[in-house]
Amino acid sequence: MPTQPGTLTPDDVRAALRGVDDPEVGMNIVDLGLVYGVDVTPGQLHVDLTMTSPACPMGEMILEDAQRALEALAPAGVEIDLTLVWDPPWSPDRMSEDARAHFGWT
Repeated sequence: MPTQPGTLTPDDVRAALRGVDDPEVGMNIVDLGLVYGVDVTPGQLHVDLTMTSPACPMGEMILEDAQRALEALAPAGVEIDLTLVWDPPWSPDRMSEDARAHFGWT
């Protein structure tokens, strides 16, 4: 785990967010394609993520789980900015090949 803000990378962030599942489908939010963007700068970690639908009943729980994962990853003093976005709308084509295979969509 990184100990200084300069050593935190977007790959580290995505790896941490792979531990956050969408409980409705049993798949992590990275492979589902819900993580739209990761920006790491000195002192700040910014993540844009979405839900499969604005009516997602697990949205609040997923956001809370993502926030906890980021807090566990980020060094002390790094501001975490987790933003829920809706544009562009999520679609299954954002899923990883592994996720599509899991659902039989290959």
